[in-house]
Amino acid sequence: MTWKCAVVNIPLGGGKGGVICDPKDMTQAELERLSRGYMQAIGRYIGPEIDVPAPDVYTNPQIMAWMADEFSKIRGYYAPGVITGKPIAIGGSEGRGDATARGARYTIREAAKHLGLKLENATVAVQGFGNAGSNAARLMAEDGCKIVGISDVGGAFHSESGIDVAKAIEYVAENGTLAGFDTVSDCEELTPAEKVLELDVDILIPAALEGQITEKNVHNIKARMVAECANGPTTPAADKVLTEKGIFVIPDFLCNAGGVTVSYFEQVQGNMNFYWPAEEVDERLGHIMKKAFWAVLETAEKYNVNNRTGAYVVAVGRVAEAMKLRGWV
Repeated sequence: MTWKCAVVNIPLGGGKGGVICDPKDMTQAELERLSRGYMQAIGRYIGPEIDVPAPDVYTNPQIMAWMADEFSKIRGYYAPGVITGKPIAIGGSEGRGDATARGARYTIREAAKHLGLKLENATVAVQGFGNAGSNAARLMAEDGCKIVGISDVGGAFHSESGIDVAKAIEYVAENGTLAGFDTVSDCEELTPAEKVLELDVDILIPAALEGQITEKNVHNIKARMVAECANGPTTPAADKVLTEKGIFVIPDFLCNAGGVTVSYFEQVQGNMNFYWPAEEVDERLGHIMKKAFWAVLETAEKYNVNNRTGAYVVAVGRVAEAMKLRGWV
């Protein structure tokens, strides 16, 4: 998170925290008690100007709302800037829901310009069909791409003629997963599901969990571009092979930084008690993501390294400079 914030040049540090559980096996009442209990445990250490939590895997606006409310009980006043990813009605930001995917979309657009790849009819495979993956598929389809592969825990599905993303999103909303999607759509199921990563596409978007592209399958990756919408989807060994194969990688902490960027916007809006329209949020996000992409690419080319190393050079360099200016080193 530190490098993610630094690479897009927003004034935040970074950290991670969570609860080991499976929320899918919990009732709403249990999930609310868990959310409030977590805030009771960390509430004394956070605030609108320090350690502002944001949503991640298996969280949603309702969970963030419970946490924000619990913090208000602890402090005795409502501080909307204390947590992000909240519903709009209680101080959330427009555009936060699909911010991770929108940020990825901006980096993919810039990468396509660099590669001379026309997005119109470009083929795309998306692994993971949760918030990031489903929205990434939807947004890339809006850009004219043909989504030929999708997957989630329920299975992977492929269609050379293109998958109806809106129908897939509606199906998951009704059924919980993509399992059985081939029975209602003109597509075939891929087994094992990991084969979605190996489809012959222009753009591969891993948007599931970490460690998906490994030494075992990296040699079968055929995509021209890998846009890492998930955190850590590629192992270090596999990353080296992708570089050797000449596959253009948009590293995770650049590609998926749209989420934390709009969380930063939400923190700012909450502290100002003044909220921006969705168009302004998207415009500001686009400006930041495009600038970050070209800073990383130019650095990678300058030092003749891959994009991930270039991103680290940019991010670590910014943190090091700040530390020196403050007199820490």
